Parts: sequence; structure tokens; C-alpha cells
Amino acid sequence: MIENKKKPNPIDIHVGSRIRLRRTMLGMSQEKLGESLGITFQQIQKYEKGTNRVGASRLQNISNILTVPVSFFFEDAPGEQTSGAAGMAEASSSNYVVDFLSSSEGLQLNRAFVKISDAKVRRKIVDLVKALAAEADSE
Repeated sequence: MIENKKKPNPIDIHVGSRIRLRRTMLGMSQEKLGESLGITFQQIQKYEKGTNRVGASRLQNISNILTVPVSFFFEDAPGEQTSGAAGMAEASSSNYVVDFLSSSEGLQLNRAFVKISDAKVRRKIVDLVKALAAEADSE
């Protein structure tokens, strides 16, 4: 007998990854999100992996807790309709941002950067990072 292991739907995986992204951007644990929803952190894990599909009312509750519109969870979803080459370029650039913010370094850098209130200091940090990236490219 062949075992039928159903793979998660790509949209469910995407929505789950966006839940994880927003939750980690806010510094919220799976336990805290689960507690706010009246469910276990294991259920949050299953949502974030796409193993379990998030129902409409639950997604609405999650969007309220994470203070984003429901549409946030579907941005750049696989199979999303985009018009023309500009739309495709925009989608790939925002995927890059999501990938960056999903990394530990990206989150740490983002959290520290937004705490800097002086615009001139922020500008100098951006210039420094650009200079370091250009140096790395020339090596």
C-alpha cells in the first residue's frame, strides 16, 4: 500500500511564513500568539509551517493581534497575478526583503536601526553598509 503523505498547499506555506515573519518582527513568541488566540504554540507552529491551514476567522484574529491587514499574509503569494515586467521586478524585490527580515541578522539589524532617532546617523549607517557591500563585491 502506498502511503499518501499530503504536501502542504503553497499558499498555506506562504501565509504561515508571513505569520512567522510578522510575529518575529514584533518580538512575539509562538506561545504568546497562541495564548492570545486560545490555542497551543504547537498549533502556531503548524500554521507557520503550512501543515495546518488557517481558517478565515482565525486569520482575521491573527491580523488583529499582529496589527496588520489580512492582505499582508497574501502579499507575494505563489500564483499571485502581476501585470507586466514591473510587477515581476517588484515582487522579486519584496521577496528579498521578506527573506532578509526572516533571517536572524536581518531582524536584529532592523530592530536596532528603527531605535535610532537621528536621521543623519541612520543615513551614515546606510552609507557605511553600502560601502562595505561595494568593497565585498570588488574583492
